[in-house]
Amino acid sequence: MALLNILHYPDKRLHKVAKPVAVVDERIRKLVADMAETMYAAPGVGLAATQVDVHERVIVIDVSETHEELRVFINPEIVWSSDERKIAEEGCLSVPGIYDNVERAEKVRVRALNERGEPFELDCEGLLAVCIQHEMDHLLGRVFVEYLSPLKQSRIKTKMKKLEHAM
Repeated sequence: MALLNILHYPDKRLHKVAKPVAVVDERIRKLVADMAETMYAAPGVGLAATQVDVHERVIVIDVSETHEELRVFINPEIVWSSDERKIAEEGCLSVPGIYDNVERAEKVRVRALNERGEPFELDCEGLLAVCIQHEMDHLLGRVFVEYLSPLKQSRIKTKMKKLEHAM
């Protein structure tokens, strides 16, 4: 396994739309393992392949306290979302140090493949529902700060560029 480099906003590569995974093979399983290791080391609760400059529809999530409940979503799609909305504070490994409130569906049902290529559906609520929606946005080339006001987006871009130059 290897730690992967996480792209930071406003890197243009974060806006690429991910392509579906054609076949779940050893290459994809290695990507999943590397993404999981990268997510845990960051530390974070979710990571989309887009964030590590791989533009395929792969997500890893672990919202457990113990980091022992890794969930893998390959070619995920939300097949149902509740009308009830919830505002929750979000952060992102691609936008380190920035947290803000985002409104999302309170519950979602996601259909995907696991790391063995087997299809499954999962009903999600709470942090897992937020995480799924957040990571799926990455696969569509969208970063959570784009839900914020233009003024906040501008301030975040400026802050991130300053951080990048300081490194």
